[in-house]
Amino acid sequence: MSRRVPAKGLFWSVLLAGALLGCVQAETPEMPEIAEGRMLFLDNCAVCHGSFGAGDGAMAPALDPAPAKLTTIAARNGGAFPKAHVLSVIDGYTRMQRAGPDMPEFGLLLQGDTVPVDTGDGIMTPTPRPLAALLTYLESIQQ
Repeated sequence: MSRRVPAKGLFWSVLLAGALLGCVQAETPEMPEIAEGRMLFLDNCAVCHGSFGAGDGAMAPALDPAPAKLTTIAARNGGAFPKAHVLSVIDGYTRMQRAGPDMPEFGLLLQGDTVPVDTGDGIMTPTPRPLAALLTYLESIQQ
């Protein structure tokens, strides 16, 4: 025996579902602002890479190899900023096989809420907010 939903009940069900969907869409996290990434950069990266990413931080003279000049990442890649590669360097994925005192891994940057990031393939990838903030900042300082 089938049970029919009255038209009035169907109307309220559809209205409630639409409202819930609207709430979910409204809660979608946004990419961090440049200022948020700059603060993380100054706290975690500037000691080696310098305050403006020029590779001239206080620790730079003692490091071999020298810290990368982060303002020319795009220039070294034909003008395109390689988001996926930059994220993998920061989070340590591309450094797993190397030996030696390379850039440290920053575990705290891999924790917390995530934001959707398009790394260039058109797919929004959930990325820890601090990592996305650093990515936003690094992209902003390209020369």
